[in-house]
Amino acid sequence: MTRQPASLLPLWARTPTRRPHTARRHPLHAAHASSLEEDDANHRPSSSSYGGGRRGFLSGLCAAALRRKPFSAHAAHAASGEGLVRQLGVFDLVLLGIGASIGAGVFVVTGTVARDAGPGVTISFVLAGAACVLNALCYAELASRFPAVVGGAYLYTYAAFNELTAFLVFTQLMLDYHIGAASIARSLASYFVQFLELIPFLKGNIPTCIGHGEEFFGGVVSVNILAPVLLIILTAILCYGVKESSAVNTFMTTLKIVIVIIVVFVGVFEVDVSNWSPFMPNGFKAVVTGSTVVFFAYVGFDAVANSAEEAKKPQRDLPIGILGSLLVCVLLYVVVCLVITGMVPYTLLGEDAPLAEAFAAKGLKFVTVLISIGAVAGLTTTLLVGLYVQSRLYLGLGRDGLLPSIFAKVHPTRHTPLHSQIWVGCVAAVLAGLFNVHALSRILSVGTLTGYSVVSACVITLRWNDKATSHNSLGSMSIWQEGVLCLVIIALCGFVAGLCYRFSYASAFMIIAFLIAVVAGFVLQFRQVYVDPPGFSCPGVPIVPAVSVFFNMLLFAQLHEEAWYRFVILSLLAVGVYAGYGQYHAVPSSLDHSAVAYHGVPSEAP
Repeated sequence: MTRQPASLLPLWARTPTRRPHTARRHPLHAAHASSLEEDDANHRPSSSSYGGGRRGFLSGLCAAALRRKPFSAHAAHAASGEGLVRQLGVFDLVLLGIGASIGAGVFVVTGTVARDAGPGVTISFVLAGAACVLNALCYAELASRFPAVVGGAYLYTYAAFNELTAFLVFTQLMLDYHIGAASIARSLASYFVQFLELIPFLKGNIPTCIGHGEEFFGGVVSVNILAPVLLIILTAILCYGVKESSAVNTFMTTLKIVIVIIVVFVGVFEVDVSNWSPFMPNGFKAVVTGSTVVFFAYVGFDAVANSAEEAKKPQRDLPIGILGSLLVCVLLYVVVCLVITGMVPYTLLGEDAPLAEAFAAKGLKFVTVLISIGAVAGLTTTLLVGLYVQSRLYLGLGRDGLLPSIFAKVHPTRHTPLHSQIWVGCVAAVLAGLFNVHALSRILSVGTLTGYSVVSACVITLRWNDKATSHNSLGSMSIWQEGVLCLVIIALCGFVAGLCYRFSYASAFMIIAFLIAVVAGFVLQFRQVYVDPPGFSCPGVPIVPAVSVFFNMLLFAQLHEEAWYRFVILSLLAVGVYAGYGQYHAVPSSLDHSAVAYHGVPSEAP
């Protein structure tokens, strides 16, 4: 018999008679398809609008893009030996979150913001920490709700919204991670060289291209030899096994925490309280502006959510790891700010190494050696955890077919996503070794804020119980669509309020945007029916997640204009990749949508 050519329709839209059977892909039977249509009538178009080979490319793309993914089938990965191994306890998870967050923030950002906010930089860190707590509560609920598999923000978006939105979140996050890893590697190389130059015979004898970078072609190319070497070493550790990489992170994170505590203890005796007056020399607005900068010093707690498949007791330990690591970071940042602004007048703090310069000004040069060691340890753990998170995200997309299947392979004895980890390390090594990635810092943080906003919205949408609602839909708009529209309105109002604040527009516009967001919040509160999730529950739903979305978008408006262009351009490129590859290779594992509300953890370690 002559074999028919493979259909160009997405896998989930092919009938069993039109496509070959493979071990990986699952055909959709007619009975399942009708069940899917009945269950998801409020979320996507009916099957009649995109059935069979008669539909055009655009209608097929739209139908594929609007699909949501149930996750009960992911349990098979862990149960069949294809998944990662559960080796991380609650202490490991807390240190993982701290390792991802405490780095340049404590050694550099404090001085940069203090030049404008003065001692009020302490309040900036408190405000930013409070905003991050809102995001962390959302992450904690979803990590508890989907504790079986990796994926983080991408996974949650796939369950709550649709396939295309999940892919867009992944691409925005991944560019942040790639550029961020390269930038941190170059900073680590620079700090490492400075540390080596403490040895007398090495001082001034290390070539520029080794650690600091030697520029060519007007600075577009900046060759750095040490940064790729450090990335290769850390990638090798991560490939070797999660237990070994966790041990390295535990040691380095503990070391930097101990150093920060020692530095604070020594600095307390050098504090002059007169340096705290005036506490906010440039007013409260400078403090608020500072909070938008230091917000990104807390980024990293979401790394804990991406370790779901390697946590021993994920439903219990993931929320503890997320919230515990964030609270420790808030405490450390606040104490360090109070000490350094009390030791030296804020006008004299340096922007490159404020902590070291503050102690040098007091004649405590031996402490600067500890600070250099702490900086190296801090950047090492931040880089290590960043590379770890990236590989787990690639693993999740490889499993779902949105990326080539090679990214889904897990080493049979090391139990690490070897190919994903090597790919991530190679990309970071090329960027860190050849390009001036610091010039790209103006387009960073877009992915982080996008991911945080979508995760907060996911908490709300996954709590909705459409079948239990007694409210009537508005015209042709379903209750679910009405809720999503309210979330979009809240996000847009946050962005508009942020623009008004940034460009000092009339306060009336900011107030109007805020009031519209409040109205949308009331609609979410009283027009939707919410169900309690299993495991950890974010308090104050939908108000807390809605406030989180609003504030994240307010911060989004504070980014450089280049970052906005990057968001639009990368989103368009991602849609193109999805249209050409993702929609045809996505692998729906099951149609049991009731399994989205995850109630159990397969193979959970005792």
